[in-house]
Amino acid sequence: RFVPERMVPFSFPLSKYALWDPVPIGDVIGSHIAYYRNPKLSMMEKTLRLAYRHAKQNEKKLFSCFLLGTLAVDEGGEGITLTIDRFDPGREV
Repeated sequence: RFVPERMVPFSFPLSKYALWDPVPIGDVIGSHIAYYRNPKLSMMEKTLRLAYRHAKQNEKKLFSCFLLGTLAVDEGGEGITLTIDRFDPGREV
C-alpha cells in the first residue's frame, strides 16, 4: 500500500564537505518498506520481558529506549523479517 501522507522525507546530516551535488534531479518517488514486500516482525520473549519490566519500573510516563535487531530479506524476495533480539534502556543524559 502506498500512503503518501505518511511518507516523511529523509535527509543526511550536515557535513563539512559535500561528497555529491545536493541538488535534486528528476521526479520525486516514494520509498516505503512495505510497498513491495510483506513485512514480518519477530521478537525474542526475553527482550520483550526486559522492556516491559523497565517500563513498569520507570517513574516517568514517557521514556526512551532502543530495540536492536536485524533486518533480512526472505529467500524468495517477497518479504522482509525484522528480528528484535536486544533491549537497551539508553541513557538519561
